[in-house]
Amino acid sequence: MPRVLIIGSLEAELGQAARIAQARGAKLAQAGGISAGIAHARAQGCDLVLCDVLHDVAWLVQSLENERIHCPVVACGRPTDAAAAVRAIQAGAKEFLPLPSDPDLIVALLQAVAEDGNAPVFRDPAMAAILARAETVARAEASVLITGESGTGKEVLARHIHAHSRRANGPFVALNCAALPETLLESELFGHEKGAFSGAVAARRGKFEQAEGGTLLLDEIGEMDIRLQAKILRVLQEREVDRLGGTAPVKVDVRILAATNRDLAAEVRAGRFREDLLFRLRVVALRIPPLRERPADILPIAEHYAARYAEANGFERRAFSAEAKAMLLRHPWPGNVRELENAVHRAVLLAGGDRIEAEAIELDPPEAPRGQDGVVAGPAAGSAMRPLVGADFPSPAVAPTAAPHGAAAPAPGFAPGAEDELAAAWPGLATGVSTGAHGGAPRGNPHGGSIGSPAGSPGALPAGNLFGSSAHAPAAVAAPFAAYAAASPFTAYAPPAPPAAPASGVAALVGRRMEDVERALILETLGHCLGNRTRAAEILGISIRTLRNKLHEYRAAGAEVPAVAGQVPFAALG
Repeated sequence: MPRVLIIGSLEAELGQAARIAQARGAKLAQAGGISAGIAHARAQGCDLVLCDVLHDVAWLVQSLENERIHCPVVACGRPTDAAAAVRAIQAGAKEFLPLPSDPDLIVALLQAVAEDGNAPVFRDPAMAAILARAETVARAEASVLITGESGTGKEVLARHIHAHSRRANGPFVALNCAALPETLLESELFGHEKGAFSGAVAARRGKFEQAEGGTLLLDEIGEMDIRLQAKILRVLQEREVDRLGGTAPVKVDVRILAATNRDLAAEVRAGRFREDLLFRLRVVALRIPPLRERPADILPIAEHYAARYAEANGFERRAFSAEAKAMLLRHPWPGNVRELENAVHRAVLLAGGDRIEAEAIELDPPEAPRGQDGVVAGPAAGSAMRPLVGADFPSPAVAPTAAPHGAAAPAPGFAPGAEDELAAAWPGLATGVSTGAHGGAPRGNPHGGSIGSPAGSPGALPAGNLFGSSAHAPAAVAAPFAAYAAASPFTAYAPPAPPAAPASGVAALVGRRMEDVERALILETLGHCLGNRTRAAEILGISIRTLRNKLHEYRAAGAEVPAVAGQVPFAALG
């Protein structure tokens, strides 16, 4: 049930639109002006704002943005007032709703808010099993932890659980814990009272209170600071929140869903996540497989986005050609559904003709697979490989052996006849081996490598010998190659020591004056707090009076001091 806020009088055509929305299941609230509407959105939250163009739509949009209240604004007015409609759209309104309104337009707006195109699209049995399990636990009140790689659709699954729960008629509130710094995240979650800190001009309900009777999704929970995790744990245990600056706890009735792309068990072992909070969140665990593990979902999802973006851009719906489908199925999709959506959106815009051809699909080349140590692995099986040639292995400087009197000393390199045996056993070497045995200088290595190159560098020998190990070398090659390797002065290669890491932490401060370090720390903390003096003083462990004196000194010295969010900078007042 979407929450719709009406800003304006309900006596005229806007009231008719409100009654249509209410008849279609919307939960309505009304405010007479912008200030009252912002106060309601701050305290109660909303999913859609219908604002009469007679009010200052630009101020409304800017105020909602400043207070981090995310909901679309639709301007409403008579179609004859074209100038007001243009101003509203330029100010940031998502749509213009002509009055008197068509009931179908109202229904379309409500459906867009309620669904937002987030219904799961799937065909693969692996995803079908996940959704079946999600629907099973949706009717319960237990917390659910959703894990999966970035872009797999964790929020989509969370909304699916909410839609199938007994709280479906309540609000669904999502908060990305990685998008806000710790100081702002605490206020966003728990709310604050008027005057709790500088800039708190009015009381504000946090996300827990806004989700009352519904579901709260804590996205990227693994990014949350461990000190804030303790407060989340208390809310889960006591079902009450403490607003910043509040005098008494506030009871909340909300179901918690959490999502992360991290391994929280590993984070617990590393000391970055509380084990007791993990137990509270992981009553039920759902892992969304990456797109490469559910290939049957690739084409249905691609067709879904192709239809959506064709409609959004005013194009005819077009199907993918057979070559385009094969191209989509071959790609590993490291960015999962999010990468697929972007690729399809781009293809819809670039495609010509009545079908989307492979030429319109622009994909990033897949990265080479990496091991756990971060080293790029070797070529995949079946990939094209160039056979190693003798030029890849320049002749080492081997001390010449004593020659009979009157005979020419043998040139450094392979033992006499070894090169011929190598060429016979592996014809690929015949065009590349050139050593001093023929009286010529060794040919240059086109890859710049040598026997002494570090492993993994271009032109380096593989481990063992040029066949990987003596067990795989032809008999005619093993003996001469062993003699060659034994004679090489580079076989005991030791890699150079890694360069010293740059100074960090306290070491990076050596050489700076104490007052410069203090000033940098104070100004950086103040900027982190968006100019909030009270909060910055708490973090720094100094009094607000001391902080103000320091800022006065810095400002007098010409330093730029961050202003409180929403206020005019001090320098602009002069």
